[in-house]
Amino acid sequence: MRFNKSFGKGVALVASLAVLGTLGACAKSQRDTGSGTASTSGGDFVFAASSDPVMLDPAMASDGETFRVSRQIFEGLVSTKPGTVDLEPLLAKSWTNTPDGKSYTFTLQEGVKFHDGTDFNAEAVCANFDRWYNWTGLNQNENITYYYGKLFKGFKDSKTKGIYDSCEAKSATQATIKLNTPFAGFVQAMTLPAFSMQSPTALKKYNADDTKGTETDPRFSAYATAHPTGTGPFKFDKWERDQQVTLTRNDDYWGDKAKVSKVIIRTISDPKARTQELEAGNIDGYDLVAPADVQALKDKGFQIENRPAFNILYLGFNQKNKALKNLKVRQAISYAIDKAAVVKQSLPEGSAPAKEFMPSMVEGYEEGVTDYAYNPTKAKKLLKEAGAENLTLRFAYPTGVSRPYMPTPEDTFVAIKSQLEAVGIKITPVAAKWSPDYLDLAQSPEGTTKRDIHLLGWTGDYNDPDNFIGVFFGAKSNEWGFDNPKLFADLKKARELPTREEQTPLYKQINKEIADYAPGVPIAHPAPSLAFGKGVKGYVASPVQDEVWSNITVDR
Repeated sequence: MRFNKSFGKGVALVASLAVLGTLGACAKSQRDTGSGTASTSGGDFVFAASSDPVMLDPAMASDGETFRVSRQIFEGLVSTKPGTVDLEPLLAKSWTNTPDGKSYTFTLQEGVKFHDGTDFNAEAVCANFDRWYNWTGLNQNENITYYYGKLFKGFKDSKTKGIYDSCEAKSATQATIKLNTPFAGFVQAMTLPAFSMQSPTALKKYNADDTKGTETDPRFSAYATAHPTGTGPFKFDKWERDQQVTLTRNDDYWGDKAKVSKVIIRTISDPKARTQELEAGNIDGYDLVAPADVQALKDKGFQIENRPAFNILYLGFNQKNKALKNLKVRQAISYAIDKAAVVKQSLPEGSAPAKEFMPSMVEGYEEGVTDYAYNPTKAKKLLKEAGAENLTLRFAYPTGVSRPYMPTPEDTFVAIKSQLEAVGIKITPVAAKWSPDYLDLAQSPEGTTKRDIHLLGWTGDYNDPDNFIGVFFGAKSNEWGFDNPKLFADLKKARELPTREEQTPLYKQINKEIADYAPGVPIAHPAPSLAFGKGVKGYVASPVQDEVWSNITVDR
């Protein structure tokens, strides 16, 4: 997820990931469908986020703070078991697929209703899939409907055929999704909040997809800002911009009811202020603990929980810049960066320098890629050979935000800036507030004219190499600005193979191809931390941040 998430642990995790790759023939629910009798403790759970959500329609989101809220309101067909990356049925209690990997039939839970009282059923499933497929115009912008465009590779009116073909409601409890081409990670992808089930009635009532002319951004419709409607354990109450989002317990929830009556997600952008609010008892927990605060909080008796790093922090190159089209310039920048120093100066304990654009635990990782070990002498030599000794680059970075892959962006910027200047590259800083300015700067067409290199990252949504390198480099994009038909074709071929066993060797070769092409610099895999008050119980940190707060209790 651009802009949030992390991953599981060690050998046991790798084994569980291998299981994910083989799932598909049939899966049955291990979820308690819920008698609705679970005890509730009442009270509030107050959590501090580092920024406001962009908005509250997860289908149009790619940022972690929108997804953090969305996971409480919305549910998908499938989910992950708490604390793991193992698939778990959710609104679908089982599923089957055909051997060719082009048809998936989901058998749905019965008696589930959306928060507006309308039925969740197979017709609602198809309405959601068709909504995504039928987006037109501005709704197809990669900065608006990022995930559908990246994973399904096309819309109804696209010139190239996308992956989605159709959805059929065979009965109220059985929906069949047909694909034009195989996608081995299809069920795993359905765990993403972007593919949550939303009330078709509410979407229509509050004009969720109505751009009202080219000047209106559909992300800020009445639906997306004031009426998000799902099936989850919490319902939307109110959103006070730049202050907090308030959710209330869904007492008609189809499963076990949430134990707290209300959750409040406060926006506190300053890491030090989040720490102070926790110490004062004004919040119960927060994410993205600053590295310097971890031990001090432990010493005061607060709970610290680490998410193993299933992410990547990178320096992206915008090849709309003529100089950056030159491979030698891209290689020079790669050699100029001392990744170990960047980790030491700006990232949490446990973070590791990166060699490629995905973590080593993802299948398809290749140890033997070209490794641009820190070598400023070689960097200067390459710049001279490229005729770029007087190179000036606009270096974009976000302010007022912490991300799991970039907890202190300003510090990371300073560390890399000094290293680039040391090899003779002049840097013009381009700072922007995270939401929505920085994401627009990094991903919109207009942004390509305003920056040359930029800091960004990704936290994996599920164990699939396509979720990393396919998302980054699967097609031409505003962020990277290059056209590499061979790389695009290789990634397309890999993702359309029906099994993980067939995919892995090809992805290993693709990772070599990416390293040789040097579209950017993979910097590090940072290790994020969460902090909680002494009385918080029941919070299970998810490797992929799939955290629903139903089981949390707070003893003050």
